[in-house]
Amino acid sequence: MQDSSPIINTGLRGITIASTKISDVIGDAGKLIYRGYLIQDLAGKASFEEVAHLLLHERLPNDQELEAFKTELSGERALPAEIISVLQACPSGALPMDILQAGVAMLANHDPDVKELSYEGSQRMAMRLIAKLSTLLAAWERIRNQKNPIAPDPNLDHAANFLYMLSGEKPDDEVANFFDVCLVLHAEHSFNASTFAAREVASTRAHMYAATSAAVGSLSGELHGGANVRVMEMLIKIGGPDKVEAFVNDVLDSGGRIMGLGHAVYNTDDPRAHILAPMSKKMGERVGETKWYEMSQLLETKGKEAFRQRKNRDIFVNVDFYSASLYYSMGIPVDFFTPVFAISRVAGWTAHVLEEQFAEAAPKPMLYRPESEYIGDYCGPDECSFVPIDER
Repeated sequence: MQDSSPIINTGLRGITIASTKISDVIGDAGKLIYRGYLIQDLAGKASFEEVAHLLLHERLPNDQELEAFKTELSGERALPAEIISVLQACPSGALPMDILQAGVAMLANHDPDVKELSYEGSQRMAMRLIAKLSTLLAAWERIRNQKNPIAPDPNLDHAANFLYMLSGEKPDDEVANFFDVCLVLHAEHSFNASTFAAREVASTRAHMYAATSAAVGSLSGELHGGANVRVMEMLIKIGGPDKVEAFVNDVLDSGGRIMGLGHAVYNTDDPRAHILAPMSKKMGERVGETKWYEMSQLLETKGKEAFRQRKNRDIFVNVDFYSASLYYSMGIPVDFFTPVFAISRVAGWTAHVLEEQFAEAAPKPMLYRPESEYIGDYCGPDECSFVPIDER
């Protein structure tokens, strides 16, 4: 019997499920706001540590508070030896996001605060996660290439320390600043899929590591994370600036997509893209290879023109478009682009877990329990009659 019931598959788009003070995305105006501050006013002016403090503590720190925050963060960077041993036993071809998700879950075993849900304990867990995720990721890059992990340097800021642990070389101030800005830009983005996953798990009163592990798992899916990976793969496939226009036409002729153009929320250019673009250009100049930036710029221009001509509508550039060429020029492995996103977004995820579980407006978290509409029609309007296995 053919079921005529409508199939509901909204992906919760347009449905408000909770209130938050953490961030807002105003898609029509191209605005991204962290606790009242426009992203343009934070990126390049406030460090990642300042922004993490803002997200976790609801305000930007003063000098003394920032130094205390940085000291606490740097003091939590080291990984337990047991986790290093587990990483060394993993196959070198393991997906980095799987390593990251497993690592988050394993870190819970070494944190005494998981045993009792409290605001203070959850704050400490959030700090440890922000501190340790970058160490975990850098350690995996070394281990999978048969190298020894590099211990964190307490004298380096968070961004510079990650690049140092990754390569063994301390970055200069400009490169460290570029990466710091990237961390700020990716730290938070309201109720996206991974943040929703974190909050849904947190609503069960699960601890910070369980919620963050769920967020990492959500980000690993190609419909959420990995867009800048596909942007870079697209650039490598094109090969050079002289082939961009033909590529755009071929993609649109075949009904395909130009990766990095279009966004589920913004109806104008993603404000983060305009901050990343000049850094991509400068980083390309530093390493003597500007074609990746040049190709990106041409793709944006030609892609937008083609959409207007063919589809009579505009399409806009998103954050992944220029972060791809920037990370590539920095020497970050392509399959690390999404995990690098995670070591920044963990600041936002943990802030959302704290809000979900301890916000004054909701002192008793409401367990997320959406409804569904059952459309099974296996035996007509009646329930199926069970048939024993030997009679089927």
